[in-house]
Amino acid sequence: MYSTFETEIKVRPDDIDLNNHVHYSKYLDYLLAARYEQMKNNYKMSMEEFLEQGYTWVASMIHINYKRGIKISDNVIVRAQIESASAAQVKLNYWILKGENKKVAADGYADFTMVSIKSGRPVRIPESVLKKYLI
Repeated sequence: MYSTFETEIKVRPDDIDLNNHVHYSKYLDYLLAARYEQMKNNYKMSMEEFLEQGYTWVASMIHINYKRGIKISDNVIVRAQIESASAAQVKLNYWILKGENKKVAADGYADFTMVSIKSGRPVRIPESVLKKYLI
């Protein structure tokens, strides 16, 4: 296992559904927003840098286990940790925590594939990227 990073997410009024808690689709938005921030702040290689080098990341598979509802008054933390990297893919484990006691509201795993912007096809993750991400 590699480093674990946390990002705080602000719950917005438009995240709330008819049941008075965060809509299930927003959990994925929270994960993606946190990863975007973690790429820049923790791994020191932002999404913009990938794009400049002709690469992008696409979600190949995302699994979410919903455990607790999140309300507008809750603090939300997204904790993420790379589990493994091989060829063109990175497997990520994540936890979405709520409240002051940081109870798990959702957890899961995701596979992200590095893709060449030019060809639209998967490419092997460069060694220089692995050095930054597998810390």
